[in-house]
Amino acid sequence: MHQVQMISSKLFGVAMMTYIVATLCYLAYMAFKNKKVGTLATIVLVFGFLVHTAGIAFRWRETHLTGYGYVPLSNMYESLIFFSWTMVLIYLIFEWRYKRKIIGVFFIPLAFLAIAATSIIPGVSDRITPLIPALQSNWLTIHVTTCFFGYAAFAAAFVVSLLYLLQYRRDKAGNPISWLPEARVLDDANYKSIIIGFPMLTIGIITGAMWANYAWGSYWSWDPKETWSLITWFIYAAFLHARYTRGWHGKKAAYLSVLGFVAVLFTYFGVNYLISGLHSYA
Repeated sequence: MHQVQMISSKLFGVAMMTYIVATLCYLAYMAFKNKKVGTLATIVLVFGFLVHTAGIAFRWRETHLTGYGYVPLSNMYESLIFFSWTMVLIYLIFEWRYKRKIIGVFFIPLAFLAIAATSIIPGVSDRITPLIPALQSNWLTIHVTTCFFGYAAFAAAFVVSLLYLLQYRRDKAGNPISWLPEARVLDDANYKSIIIGFPMLTIGIITGAMWANYAWGSYWSWDPKETWSLITWFIYAAFLHARYTRGWHGKKAAYLSVLGFVAVLFTYFGVNYLISGLHSYA
């Protein structure tokens, strides 16, 4: 068991280092505008993503070898690993859709930080332990998976919103940044990211309510994590409402997107470490 368990940890370590190399390759691409370097950056990133995927598969196998047998999404260590994985997947979709590798310079470090956090945050361990009764449900996989795909999409929206604000300021000064996508492209990417993330978060909240009813006998108890998930949902709902009814684009939309991701981070980290509640085990 010890030998098998070390395989997943080593694979996650390789993935983390590969993401650093990929970031350096994207930086080199930004500096030299060399198409071959850009292709190399994507190849390195895809390699890291495949290693990361293999690590998750081994982690899943390890849980079965211990006799616990669960999808590895049950604690902070496993959720950070999965969060990183979803961010890389969302970015690769972005790169394929927009053909703008430059965003990788700013986005891939987030995926690296998520994995690196597993060895930095106090109390986070790669030990496999039995699931508490509340987590012994198939709702775990559905709820956590949809939430984290939503979070990853919101992370992408956050990055492109910051880049938009930077480009917007330079546009107003009459000196746009040549190596960044045009402001309208960044604004569109922000909107498309939230269009992906919002339904994922919505499904996550609904399945979470159903899971809560299964585990605790109530669909909603105003637990801090439930409350902050709802606050996050309202922020992104306001973004979409303002976009459709008020025509909000550009700077206002970017600021709202940044605020939304701050709420995501507090929902994920702040509630777990600062506020006790039914979800404190996460």
